[in-house]
Amino acid sequence: MKHDCETGPVRPKATCRAGTLGLVLAFCTLSPVAAQVSEAELNKGANVLMYHRFGESDYPSTNVTLDQFEAQLEKLESGPYEVLALSEIVSALDSETPLPAHAVAISIDDAYRSVYTEAWPRLEAAGLPFTLFVATDVLDRETAPYMTWDELREMAESDLVTIGHQTASHPSMPQESLERNEEEIRRANARFKKELGQVPALFAYPYGESSTEVQELVANAGFTAAFGQHSGAVGVTLNRFNLPRFALNENYSDPERLDTILNALPLPVRDVTPANPLVSEEDNPPVAGFTVDEAAGPLDQLSCYSSGPDVKLETLERRIELRFDGPLAQGRTRLNCTLPIASGRWRWFGRQFLVPEN
Repeated sequence: MKHDCETGPVRPKATCRAGTLGLVLAFCTLSPVAAQVSEAELNKGANVLMYHRFGESDYPSTNVTLDQFEAQLEKLESGPYEVLALSEIVSALDSETPLPAHAVAISIDDAYRSVYTEAWPRLEAAGLPFTLFVATDVLDRETAPYMTWDELREMAESDLVTIGHQTASHPSMPQESLERNEEEIRRANARFKKELGQVPALFAYPYGESSTEVQELVANAGFTAAFGQHSGAVGVTLNRFNLPRFALNENYSDPERLDTILNALPLPVRDVTPANPLVSEEDNPPVAGFTVDEAAGPLDQLSCYSSGPDVKLETLERRIELRFDGPLAQGRTRLNCTLPIASGRWRWFGRQFLVPEN
């Protein structure tokens, strides 16, 4: 059996630690785990799903079919899952308030019109809250693939819908100047204020790309949290301005993967290095690492895998150091680390690195 950087862990019999080149990566489990964690620790996390398009089959990498989406909603309604507003999850993280054991949030990016015509009616019928992250320029252009301001206002009036911020023009923020990024946020703020009467409190980075400079800018702009597009469960120890989300699309929407991500738990990590997900030429490949809290239990079954070069794992007590076999390619590289625990669930920590264009 194989592992993809987006699908999550599976259960082959062999034992290994590093992935293969490309998207298909090996992941191997070991014998049953003896690690025990408290119920309070289990409840200090949640999983955030990320969608873009619905029933738009010309764009499979950002689309889910309507059959897939309806099956996913049925899973959320019929299982032990409790779907909460994303803002409620962020507030719980900030106060370190235990969340339900299977807390889930739904997020959607880019305000495609199929959100209004297909996703919203189904989510409304199911009574499930969600957050829609919007880049304002596309609404101003009033082009066919996107929603209109009238449609967004209609959705924003619902108690189930939270509008989030995704800049004005949806740029790759780490590859833009500080001044350009400040202007992007200011311009979008003005449009949100005029059209909706308020500025969103939650932010999502276009393409999931950020840097320490961008994260600091977003924090200083008054947002309460910001989200990337890397996999992983959100938890109290994570940077509030680089929180993970699990992407769903036509290729990554099978029931097995959905079960895995809905039951993921945060890996409680600290001292994450490098702090900056933007990789400079002189620091490529980056030397990645993190320290895992004692609450996570034994680390002998921790495995890490990459969407780029092979990665080797070194452990020194609670400190994990990761070494890429070669430099990261231009663009985005994702790194995922998972740890099975006694309950049959998985702790999951992920990162996304960006090597900028020349």
